Amino acid sequence: MTDKTHLNNLRVPTKENPLRILMSACLTGLTCGYDGTANGEYPSALKFLKYDTVKIVKFCPEEFSFGTPREMCDIHGGTGMDVLNGKAKVLTETGKDWTEGMVKASEKMLEIAFREKVEVAVLMDISAACGSQVIYDGNRFSENKVYQIGAGVCAAQLIRNGIKVISQRDYASLEILYSKIDSSHKIDLSKVDHHEIDWYKNYFKV
Repeated sequence: MTDKTHLNNLRVPTKENPLRILMSACLTGLTCGYDGTANGEYPSALKFLKYDTVKIVKFCPEEFSFGTPREMCDIHGGTGMDVLNGKAKVLTETGKDWTEGMVKASEKMLEIAFREKVEVAVLMDISAACGSQVIYDGNRFSENKVYQIGAGVCAAQLIRNGIKVISQRDYASLEILYSKIDSSHKIDLSKVDHHEIDWYKNYFKV
């Protein structure tokens, strides 16, 4: 679940000292998705690029380890935290074991986050690397694909090391960030985070 305390406690940035946000590179429009695209367009994330009170640090962990284009991969046997603990694996759609490469990518992402002193991360949900709310449980191309609550490997690495992670679908949390970087932004209280939508509640029976 998305605890908004950290977001509410973020400082008010300035042009001279912008808020440092780590973002999945695809969310910024870079064509680093598995198929050489940006995985679509996400206005909720692209909005950050318009402000000079933000420093966006872009990184694609899967491109770092596996290049672009590449196979699609998912976590088998647990969540990203389980992968970091040696209890689950990252496998491609054809069965290649990418666990080691994904863990190395997560370590690189953490290194960048610490070096750049990022204050929050906005990452692509569902991804085996960057997912923070929901990821696939096993192969997404299986006949009966299954979702699970949890983080991808790289998001889990950040979370484990104290870095706040939200997704491009956590609209209520994003509203708080917009208000921090833009003093004229009025928070839309009708927005909700992904775990608050009906699909999530019905699918996971929470």
